[in-house]
Amino acid sequence: MIYHVNGNLDYCEQGFCVVDCMGVGYKLTISDNTYSSIVARVNEKIKLYTNLQVREDGVELFGFNTLDELNSFKLLITVSGVGPKAAMAILSLLTPDRLSMAITSEDVKAISKANGVGSKTAARVVLELRDKITKQVFTSVPSIENVGAAPVQKGSNLSEALEALVVLGYSRSEAQRALGGIDPKLEVAKIIPLALAKLLR
Repeated sequence: MIYHVNGNLDYCEQGFCVVDCMGVGYKLTISDNTYSSIVARVNEKIKLYTNLQVREDGVELFGFNTLDELNSFKLLITVSGVGPKAAMAILSLLTPDRLSMAITSEDVKAISKANGVGSKTAARVVLELRDKITKQVFTSVPSIENVGAAPVQKGSNLSEALEALVVLGYSRSEAQRALGGIDPKLEVAKIIPLALAKLLR
């Protein structure tokens, strides 16, 4: 398995790029987000994380500017009915953080806007990945003792929800405002969608 390629970016256009590694040019299929990140670096040395897909009709190497995008791709292709092409379409529309937010807030409409991805497929993405994404967020959340200026019990549901929202890309103040008025006795998995619904209005 090729984990990453590290070499000179010889060519780049929407959809794919070519990276020269010691005289061998690797063609990589890329998302629009990765394209935007590397297009200005033609003739410079870059590093892309990769995923190799082998099918009956050929072999295709996918490239990602970040590990987060690679991991999101791997998750997406585990969903029934979502192949590499649909996964790349979703990641061209949504960054990994935005995808996580869409899934945890059950925003099927946001995912279905990806090229070639219908509402049924988007609904399956939410259904099959919601619990996995929530668990990933929680495992990356450190314990805290304060939510803003208001003291809370260490490890409480509100503190975990706050840090989960911060991991998803919101500022601490935005997250704190979104959590205002939500019942702290609710489970964290229920608090986060309620807060995200406020943030995405």
